[in-house]
Amino acid sequence: MHNLVVRKATPADLDTLLRFEQGVINAERPYDQTLRNGTINYYDLTGMITDPDVEIVVAELDKEIIASGYARIQKSKPYLRHSVYAYLGFMFVMEEHRGKGVNSLILDALKKWTINRGISEMRLEVYDDNLSAIKAYEKAGFKKHMIEMRMEISDDKMLIGL
Repeated sequence: MHNLVVRKATPADLDTLLRFEQGVINAERPYDQTLRNGTINYYDLTGMITDPDVEIVVAELDKEIIASGYARIQKSKPYLRHSVYAYLGFMFVMEEHRGKGVNSLILDALKKWTINRGISEMRLEVYDDNLSAIKAYEKAGFKKHMIEMRMEISDDKMLIGL
């Protein structure tokens, strides 16, 4: 990994980033039964690349992009100590490069960008069943904070109580 460079994404990277987005979605489908079938998109990558409140970074190995991630400045709830935080997402490493510390380098670059913006809080979301991702983020210093719960309801379930 001597020729590994982490840099800010550019519009020229868009085709690769769009492929990575589908990689993220495919990796998350087993954890999220609420995702629609077929091709979907999570991000407006074109807009994010030029948005001053978003930093998309890529890891390049021998001039091939092998990983990505972003930080986006978000307003905090008014009752929190911090007024803004950096929300992280789009964390993707090509399968053949996983387990080699590439995601850690992406996180480090996003952390530096966050600190340079004067922001002291970073957050991300990870599926509760995605134990390998949870372990990686905990290793990077993240702590579990809140669990979001959901329940699917239907008319049949509603009628049972009547």
